[in-house]
Amino acid sequence: MHFRIEQAAAHAGQEVEIRGWLYNKRSSGKIHFLLIRDGSGILQAVVAKQDVSAEVFASAETLTQESSLIVRGMLREDRRAPGGYELSVADLTVVQQAAPYPITPKEHGVEFLMDHRHLWLRSRRQHALMRIRAEVMRYDEFLAVGSEARMKELGKLRVEGKEYVVQDGDIMHFRFNV
Repeated sequence: MHFRIEQAAAHAGQEVEIRGWLYNKRSSGKIHFLLIRDGSGILQAVVAKQDVSAEVFASAETLTQESSLIVRGMLREDRRAPGGYELSVADLTVVQQAAPYPITPKEHGVEFLMDHRHLWLRSRRQHALMRIRAEVMRYDEFLAVGSEARMKELGKLRVEGKEYVVQDGDIMHFRFNV
């Protein structure tokens, strides 16, 4: 059964299928921990050498960040895992092997990130920023019918003389116009 990662709680204890991209990978010999994202969240998948075929284990070993994949297995609750759920992998299909990902955890300059902004949007922080902006814009559309609130620019909302600004995505800053 295919589902979105944000719906994991409803499918704990079931055989499931996840379609997404490899967000990150850690390995320790006979086990691979794959963090898979699908746009709704991140789920940890565990590929244990004793539980899968040699082909599946080798495929997991050669995966690169942002590779597209389909993973099948048993979903279970695990408080240690990101998101609180973990997938014990029984089968893995690589849909597309990605080229080496240019954005790494180290710090990058603004120019480099702007040149690769289509990839930078996949980071957790930038993804959160886009979700906040989408909510602000949806709120503006709701208020636009019979309200004085109007979007001045992406990320800003003016309501009754107060300007609400989404800045750097972490918190909301408030400026009051007097």
